[in-house]
Amino acid sequence: MTANIRGLADISQFLSSLPANLERNVLRTALKAGAEVIAEGAREECRSREVRATIGTTSRSEAGLVTAKVQTKGDGAFKAPWLENGTDPHFISVDEEQSGGKTVRRINVLTKKAGGHSLVIGGTFVGGTVFHPGAQPYPFMRPAADTRAAAAITAIGDHIARKMTKAGIETAPPSEPEE
Repeated sequence: MTANIRGLADISQFLSSLPANLERNVLRTALKAGAEVIAEGAREECRSREVRATIGTTSRSEAGLVTAKVQTKGDGAFKAPWLENGTDPHFISVDEEQSGGKTVRRINVLTKKAGGHSLVIGGTFVGGTVFHPGAQPYPFMRPAADTRAAAAITAIGDHIARKMTKAGIETAPPSEPEE
């Protein structure tokens, strides 16, 4: 989706006449407010508590470019792409370089004694290789972006309107540090 903007030169001239910290303190926080709308939708759509807890937003202003993003970060975030996109069928096995000369059965016994699981299903050793049939996708990021885009744009506009009033421009620094 592309946006066509008319009067870009006029907008650029207007923006350059505003206080230098407007970009960082108004536009950056406005984009973050919009990203938060989408993040909230992603949290509602997400089927995994572990992945849901990793959904957050960040924003930055660097060299005249203001950006905000919705992302997964932290413990469990690595599962987000698998949940969003699903997985293809695949084999699971222990790499010979990782086995340290131990058999898969020995690795499973040691892992189980340590409280973990490896090629053991329901407490039963299932063999040196397991065929995983793949996992269905359960998208949560894309649907949130698609269904909440208008609300995010509204949140951005509302934030800017609150900051830029007839009385002047509120340019208090954002409450979070830039990345």
